[in-house]
Amino acid sequence: MMKTAKRLLGCAMTASVLFATSAFAASWQESLSSAASELSKQSAGSSQSGTTLASLGSLLNGGNQALSASNMNNAAGILQYCAKQKLASVTDAESVKNQVLDKLGLGATEQKQDNNYLDGIQGLLNTKDGQQLNLNNIGSTPLAEKVKTKACDLVLKQGMNFIS
Repeated sequence: MMKTAKRLLGCAMTASVLFATSAFAASWQESLSSAASELSKQSAGSSQSGTTLASLGSLLNGGNQALSASNMNNAAGILQYCAKQKLASVTDAESVKNQVLDKLGLGATEQKQDNNYLDGIQGLLNTKDGQQLNLNNIGSTPLAEKVKTKACDLVLKQGMNFIS
């Protein structure tokens, strides 16, 4: 009788361990599936906007030309965008933007008519390498945020160099 009880207890313990292991495996598989699904959604969203992880990486690690404004009118608009999106110090970006606009002679009326400036305030960076990068469409992944921050930092430096 004691042997039977021990065997029964051993079988019950083995069954509970197996059940717990399979439940853990199912939970792990569900987590893995969920992560894969989320990554797939992010990749699809990035691809639809034309910005893949590889292209974000190349923007981040590439030369400054790819994230610098082609002209100061666009740079002033980008500084406004960066301040509004809190991608740069609002005080610095606003101050430099205002000084750039003053030096360019762009008053309120001219600003409304200047396509490069208007592009910039919408987050459209007209780059020195002849491309247009839409900062709104590159996503919100940590890598995309680094690209946006780097662009804002570079354009802020551009503006500071222009006014000095």
